Amino acid sequence: MPAAPLSQEEIEDRLGDLPGWSLEGDRITRTYRLPTHFAAAGLTVHVAAIQDELNHHSDLTLGYNTVTLRVNTHDAGGAVTEKDLDLAARVAAVAAGHGAR
Repeated sequence: MPAAPLSQEEIEDRLGDLPGWSLEGDRITRTYRLPTHFAAAGLTVHVAAIQDELNHHSDLTLGYNTVTLRVNTHDAGGAVTEKDLDLAARVAAVAAGHGAR
């Protein structure tokens, strides 16, 4: 069964617990800045592992010292669902350990 889309109010409420994350169009997004390219690559690998564990994947972009995630749920018609916010929370929980801000 596909995940249910969340209302804009539900998304904004949940984003209040996820500093730096925002709603942009039909996705939640966040760019993390890291001290080095190597640290950014390490966070990217860690995020990829979390995504595989959850079987829920974002658009994940590695820059020189940045990592950007853009996520929505394809099987919910591209809407934001609990799955997206759960992924964001898991990423937020590990990002600081990589030196992300």
